[in-house]
Amino acid sequence: MSMIECRGLTKVFGGTKALNNFTCEINENTITGLIGRNGAGKTTLLKIIAGYHQQTSGEIKVFSEEPFNNLTVSANMIFVHDQLNLPTALNLQEILDVMAGFYKNWDRELAHRLFDYFSFHPMQYYNGLSKGMKSTFNMILGLAARTPLTIFDEPTTGMDAAVRKDFYRALLKDYIAYPRTIILSSHHLDEIEDLLEDILVVKQGQELLHMPIAELREYAIGLEGKNALVKEWTKDREIIFSKNGAFDQSYVVVRNDFSESELYQAELAGIEILPVSSSDVCVYLTSKTKGGIDDVFNKG
Repeated sequence: MSMIECRGLTKVFGGTKALNNFTCEINENTITGLIGRNGAGKTTLLKIIAGYHQQTSGEIKVFSEEPFNNLTVSANMIFVHDQLNLPTALNLQEILDVMAGFYKNWDRELAHRLFDYFSFHPMQYYNGLSKGMKSTFNMILGLAARTPLTIFDEPTTGMDAAVRKDFYRALLKDYIAYPRTIILSSHHLDEIEDLLEDILVVKQGQELLHMPIAELREYAIGLEGKNALVKEWTKDREIIFSKNGAFDQSYVVVRNDFSESELYQAELAGIEILPVSSSDVCVYLTSKTKGGIDDVFNKG
């Protein structure tokens, strides 16, 4: 069943389309990774889903309702991001206490266990925390709220590697115990890949890919060998990335629509078949060029 439905969603800011005829569906009780470069439209999409912004055109349904200024959506959703506004007059303990009045599924015990684990002090104030500690506290709120829809927009900003790992493990364990719809926007696909069931890749305000993460792992392959040979074997294929190397060698990433026999023949011809990580696939797909940064230095 769909938790979120977008149809032709467009959002314009000052003549610029942050979202451009965006269409997708996100199923309930899944963890979806939202991936895209800065400026791709990820945060705009999340703010529209959360009801913070209203679309310029198109349709969106969350819990089968329009989310903008919708109390039902607000009561059943938490949007965790690095610009979260929390009461400056309350200390951290008081903020946790207040949260119980906003979210009917608030888990006070989990909140306090995480609070102690990450060494917060009850009398600390949010504005006095470092960037990483703010992100960690935000994460506690997002997990303990246990809302049917939980949105994390770049939640690990400022966290060190150990805390990020703890966050991902906590999220997965709590999701298994209390399934809900989670959208996780992150630049660290390599870190979150094992958490995800689906991945939604956004480029220039449009849906580029939306599929199970298992399919993304098989989406592309790399071919490396002599230039002429690689060119012949990638002719009429969907090229995702290409790079010329030394000694008349080239490396090309293509959509993996080869048959097993074709790959076998390519290897016999002298081409090395290489796996391409999900993270690299997303980087290549969202790049402006097929050659990446190397194209900046190519004069020909």
